[in-house]
Amino acid sequence: MSILKFFSGPSPEKLEQKGDALFEAGLWGQARQAYDRALYKLENRKKDAGTHHGRIADKFRRSGESLSREHQQNAELFIAGGHLDEAKEMLALALEITADNGFKKELEDRLHQIALLKGPEAGAVQPEFPGSPEFPDTPEEADRNGAETPDEDYFFALCGPLPEEVRDIYFEYGEDFRSGYIALNHGDFQTAAQNFSRAMEQNPEPDSYIPLELAAAYLNLGRLVEAEKLLEDFLHYHSETLPAYRLLCEIYWEQNNFPRADALLSSVADDLAGSLAFALLKGETRRRSGNLPGSRDYYLGFLETYGWNDTVALELGKIYESLQESAAARKIYKEIMGQCNSCHARIDPEIKHRYAELCFADGMIGSDILELYLSLAQEIPDNTATYFDRISRIYTAQGDEVEAERFRAFAIRAEEEQREPGN
Repeated sequence: MSILKFFSGPSPEKLEQKGDALFEAGLWGQARQAYDRALYKLENRKKDAGTHHGRIADKFRRSGESLSREHQQNAELFIAGGHLDEAKEMLALALEITADNGFKKELEDRLHQIALLKGPEAGAVQPEFPGSPEFPDTPEEADRNGAETPDEDYFFALCGPLPEEVRDIYFEYGEDFRSGYIALNHGDFQTAAQNFSRAMEQNPEPDSYIPLELAAAYLNLGRLVEAEKLLEDFLHYHSETLPAYRLLCEIYWEQNNFPRADALLSSVADDLAGSLAFALLKGETRRRSGNLPGSRDYYLGFLETYGWNDTVALELGKIYESLQESAAARKIYKEIMGQCNSCHARIDPEIKHRYAELCFADGMIGSDILELYLSLAQEIPDNTATYFDRISRIYTAQGDEVEAERFRAFAIRAEEEQREPGN
């Protein structure tokens, strides 16, 4: 390997792959960092930079939206525990990251509710949220009641989404485990590994959950062999723990050892095989191995066996796109949007984007697609120039040159704004 290449670090393509793996694992913040680094490197590459930039920029946006919603969920856990200042910080982070105007409004409303809850002046009596404990009025009272430190608060919030029995076990592992878990979620994998290693020495039980978290730290540090051994031993005691299968699959994918990943997933108990997490692992393994038809057929079989699921349907739509089966992809995306409309749920902008782009590419440019692009221009501001250009072209096809020219000007202006320093 060239010494210059060694010091230049991973390529944008490698960083994108890393971001994809982190995104699939639900590590939104780390995925976003990987995509951001990939975008930075693409800006310094002249050849083919534009080809990849839009795709990675979209992934950067989607990981940011997922991270923003994770912050919102953690904020709700803080609120339920009476920790309003920490909740405000989480909501502010979510608000800073998201580009979704509708979601921004939700976050702003929640921040306003917290401001009212805290009272109009210092020392005001604080009303309770339904089902939450009373909030201490003073630091002295909080100390008498044995209030947790900020790190403990954050740790409890991080553990909130875990199954209750696992959460209770995590609370008992001690300070080193807690510090490691916080470091892991902050992306400080070296510190996490050191703390988890000490926690394992203090909790040497063979059925401990600590190896699962230490393996996650090792995986992010590139210590694949050590992570693999920890996970294989862990599954002897916890064969029902799907996150361990996810991490092992990540290792096998990194090693291009797809037969081993298939063998691992074939060993999963029947009661787990029908889960959403397992379905995504199985389909992703086939996709990564290059077996796109196999991935398509698996997702189709899952939907036929277990019924409709938006997440699986979205993955199926992406496979159809990769196979250049645009009609099938459009049908899937349209059905997902129809399901959302029927239950009055918010439609994921990514799905609207994919559907609109497929329709536009296939010459389907009616008023419904025009409305989609107008909506997307509000929901995904980074793509505004593209959406205004699409709208202009649709108006041209419809013979409305006045509107076509107006949106052409909007597209040029949006593109110029994106080029300005700081954007």
